[in-house]
Amino acid sequence: MIAHLRGKLIGRHPNQAIVETGGVGYDVVISVPTFSDLPPLGGEVALFIHTHVREDQLALYGFLRAEEKQLFEKLITVSGIGPKLAITILSGMAASELGNAIRGNDVARLTKIPGIGRKTAERLVLELRDKLPAAGQEVVAAVTAFSAVQEDVLSALVNLGYQRAAAEKAIASVSKDGSFDVMFRGALAAMNK
Repeated sequence: MIAHLRGKLIGRHPNQAIVETGGVGYDVVISVPTFSDLPPLGGEVALFIHTHVREDQLALYGFLRAEEKQLFEKLITVSGIGPKLAITILSGMAASELGNAIRGNDVARLTKIPGIGRKTAERLVLELRDKLPAAGQEVVAAVTAFSAVQEDVLSALVNLGYQRAAAEKAIASVSKDGSFDVMFRGALAAMNK
């Protein structure tokens, strides 16, 4: 799956960016904070991508900051929150403020986001409070540290149902020199130890 996309920005709207890479234009759903920080049309842009697959749709969700992508991926694990609502949540409040509101059990602040009612806000706090990094803790962008082959191995492991963090550790423990098959088997063996 696609994890990172770099190319020329050929279209931009508050919830959409079109990035041309290798002659192909990718339609990427974005949040308002990402839209605000995009370069002008024709400029180069690099987005962290979450590829969302359903039986009837393949959608790309893009973020300029790895922190925002990781928060998005945590939001969609909450029951009742899909990718569209997660983008709405990230558009309604800065990622750092959202993290602080969830960690601080600030349900009233969360309900000010359009589309978030009291029950959804309470579910967000309950399910994510302990899963978010502590305030001020640096979020490491593992996407930039891996080669293209390592990214493919990571994507394959995540698609098989392994947790992303565990898959990243397993990939880091195997030799970086090798084919996809060699790295995948090594990482799979490391995961099953």
